[in-house]
Amino acid sequence: MIRALWTSASGMQAQQTNLDVISNNIANVNTVGYKKSQASFEDLMYQDIRDPGVLSSSENRVPSGIQVGLGVKLSEVTKMFSQGSLKKTDRDLDVAIQGPGFYQIELPTGGEVYTRAGNFQVDNEGYMVTTEGYRLSPNVQISSPETLISLSVSPSGKVIATRNEGGTQTTEELTDIKLYRFMNPSGLKPLGQNLFAYTVEGSGEPIEGDPNTDGFGRLSQGFLEMSNVNVVDEMINLITAQRAYEINSKSITTADEMLRTVSTLKS
Repeated sequence: MIRALWTSASGMQAQQTNLDVISNNIANVNTVGYKKSQASFEDLMYQDIRDPGVLSSSENRVPSGIQVGLGVKLSEVTKMFSQGSLKKTDRDLDVAIQGPGFYQIELPTGGEVYTRAGNFQVDNEGYMVTTEGYRLSPNVQISSPETLISLSVSPSGKVIATRNEGGTQTTEELTDIKLYRFMNPSGLKPLGQNLFAYTVEGSGEPIEGDPNTDGFGRLSQGFLEMSNVNVVDEMINLITAQRAYEINSKSITTADEMLRTVSTLKS
């Protein structure tokens, strides 16, 4: 019965972690480019009371053994990189990715990180930046913003600025937007602020390519990729986690009552 107490306690801890993951998904249901997480669990080691196949007599062997499990533990929390729904905004600097790929973002401290969030802004120097002010890489700079009429981003990543210069409308081709993909996107390390860092041992090195080519998604200007969280699924997961937590707590209560019964026995 002491074993049952610890086993059920591990189950309660697992469901608490599961609840934490589900809560974070629900909290980010309207976060641009957010990718939901999924907690996975595995059983702990087993106590062998009798191995399968041992002799029960000189001629017979038992067909199955006796192993008692000792609970559960968290094995991984995986990011699910399925496509999120697209929201129409008609804003020139909102660019969603349809299909595989990430934008590369340049950190002020050096190094690159990656994101699916395409809600870009323009800083005081004319560079396309994230909402935190981090520059898109390769850098896309819009010079003379006062003459800018519109900004066009093609599905293949070509950026064209249309200007009004002295009453004459001109076009200028800016730096192309590139996309990056990974052999194992689930190996990316989430940093917050809709950013991911690659890990050589997990995600592998980034692979650069042009949007709307083999292996890379197309760009959709005037749209935002929203979270891929399905609220209905998360509510079902929430109810399941709650009931599993309650059942594990009931197991602890039952084991405690059995121990109380034993402790009141008199010779």
